[in-house]
Amino acid sequence: MCDHHDILRSNNKDLQSFEKQFDRRHFLKKTSLGIGALALGSLLNTEKAWANVGSNMPLFNKNKQGLPHHLPKAKRIIYLFQSGGPSQLDLFDYKPKLVDMFGKDLPESVIGGQRLTGMSGSQSTLPVAPSSLKFKQYGESRAWVSEAMPYLSEVVDDLCFIKSMQTDQINHTPAVTFFQTGHQLPGRPSMGSWLSYGLGSDNDNLPTFITLVSKNGKGQPLKASLWGNGFLPTEHQGVQFRSGKDPVLYLNNPDNYDGNDRKKMLDYLGRLNNIQNDAYGDPEIQARMTQYEMAYRMQTSVPEVTDTSDEPDHIFELYGKDSRDAGTYAANCLMARKLLEKGVKFVQLFHQGWDQHIGCPGGVRNQSRKTDQATAALIKDLKQRGMLDDTLVVWGGEFGRTVYSQGQLTDKNYGRDHHPKAFTMWMAGAGVKPGFSYGETDDFSYNVVKDPVHVHDFHATLLHLFGIDHERLTFKHQGRRFRLTDVHGHVVKDLLT
Repeated sequence: MCDHHDILRSNNKDLQSFEKQFDRRHFLKKTSLGIGALALGSLLNTEKAWANVGSNMPLFNKNKQGLPHHLPKAKRIIYLFQSGGPSQLDLFDYKPKLVDMFGKDLPESVIGGQRLTGMSGSQSTLPVAPSSLKFKQYGESRAWVSEAMPYLSEVVDDLCFIKSMQTDQINHTPAVTFFQTGHQLPGRPSMGSWLSYGLGSDNDNLPTFITLVSKNGKGQPLKASLWGNGFLPTEHQGVQFRSGKDPVLYLNNPDNYDGNDRKKMLDYLGRLNNIQNDAYGDPEIQARMTQYEMAYRMQTSVPEVTDTSDEPDHIFELYGKDSRDAGTYAANCLMARKLLEKGVKFVQLFHQGWDQHIGCPGGVRNQSRKTDQATAALIKDLKQRGMLDDTLVVWGGEFGRTVYSQGQLTDKNYGRDHHPKAFTMWMAGAGVKPGFSYGETDDFSYNVVKDPVHVHDFHATLLHLFGIDHERLTFKHQGRRFRLTDVHGHVVKDLLT
């Protein structure tokens, strides 16, 4: 029987043999790619080549994905995520025939065996609740918008409504996760991380992907996995900016520390990481080095970009009084525009509070008061600066609401449960048709009767606008090639200009 020392000697011998083989392969790979890159660089003027293709094409892609696959329409995106599930029936999907159905039980033929949540599935009846909010048509597009959103009604001719959205998830956490990552379970990369991985950064001093959560919205909890990198390198994770003294946690130096030797410390740390990287070739080492360097540069770039004191009064008036209160939805909309101007590619705003199981009319009005003016202002502001042409703006939640009332129904009050099979979102800006409505629901806003759009279709279309073929942007993990759209999804070309 081998003793303990024999086992150690055998293990060390195997390890040394592995390292020699690894180093040989690693050296050949690095030198061959390096020499090839130098030769190619001497033959091609890549900057001029990209410039001839179009101004939206990146000059350099750190991830070498061969992207974009085609000429993009969008250069950057602001995603205004309305957490909780806004009621399409009380905002955009006008159903006047429901007035005659008030209080009647929703026909079983309409439900069609669809899954109900436990919150209303045990009700003895499912009474139809027409919206108590008034609707009008606006703009040349004659889009229907409820009285809850008077400011958004002013920009309907810039919006592309999708009234036939569908998702697979009926509860908040898996539904939000599904929208953000393309899968109901946490652990997959978020949309912003996929774009960062595929297209790289336009500003080396700020993250490619930034998240803002409004402080004046309360509701279902949000998790960092919603803007996480999943199995992609950590440098592609979203960075949350917060209101207050420290927009990014642990970025600033401690009190009474001048930070003069911090750069020296990072330099030494970089040397150690380079030694490890050369020895083992673990891509996560390089990702960590990139993050350390980014954090150092962000110490000067973040205070500048998060300071809105230089904005003129008329801009604050455009976004509303809340825009002067850091961390509110309105202030975050203004911040999002500033971040885009600094080269951030993906800005995600989360606003909680759209989960109206009871008191739906009042809840919708309340959330609209917090968000409507600033949302419309963002469209106007981007447009007046000439940025809307290559900026994609997205508005929507994780699902819609039911036509039937959850709980007691009165002529002035009702609640609405979760509904995943028919709801409304809208997009604006780069490459989408303005003043356009796509898809239709039945008279109960319960089933899609024309042009359904699944979450995977939405993701495929979004990536297409950035010049990406959703089937080709993949990452191999645990023996399988993953993508944002999982195993299906198609580009909805009727939404595009």
